[in-house]
Amino acid sequence: MNKVDWRIKGLEFVNCNCEVGCPCQFMGRPTHGDCKAFAAVRIEEGFLGDTRLDGLSFAMTLHWPGAIHEGNGQGQAFVDERATPEQREALMLILSGDNSEPGATFFNVFASTLTKMHDPVFCPIQVDCDVEGRRASVRVADMIDASGEPILNPISGEEHQARIDLPGGFEYAVAEVARGRTSAHAGIPLEMDASHCHLSHLDIGPSGVYR
Repeated sequence: MNKVDWRIKGLEFVNCNCEVGCPCQFMGRPTHGDCKAFAAVRIEEGFLGDTRLDGLSFAMTLHWPGAIHEGNGQGQAFVDERATPEQREALMLILSGDNSEPGATFFNVFASTLTKMHDPVFCPIQVDCDVEGRRASVRVADMIDASGEPILNPISGEEHQARIDLPGGFEYAVAEVARGRTSAHAGIPLEMDASHCHLSHLDIGPSGVYR
């Protein structure tokens, strides 16, 4: 299949069920044995071929019974209801990972580990994300409610700042680490509280992260 050029620049929020810091980013096992995650992206500028994607949002719920690379996971996509049919098709193609180079993007990597995909949902999505402030609020219709907030110093109560720098990462180059919570009631139910989340400025295309 001939790949269609695409690029997404925007804001990303991710919350998983691991302890803050996420051992997966350091080649460790998931904190609780399995991996549950919610991710949301607000596109500031984007396109696939001639189709513009500016201003749209999408989200994903994911679950693997073990570590991500061990596979047998399941996922569900949520796409902004404001998207036109052409934009929906473009976003679903990007999310499928089929239009990425093998192993170059998290869309492609995650898709290769999933054995079940729930039907996509087209619905209202609100993503408010302050990367530098390490705060986020996400709502996906009446199905998902998620948020992120800074880690607090247990002694002084002051906000703590920590970053994950991944020069060779396939999702981001630098992410701000925070505490997140997610309550999801769709194809993949999720209940996470005070667990790892990260926020980043997303800039990605079929060959991977732009740096």
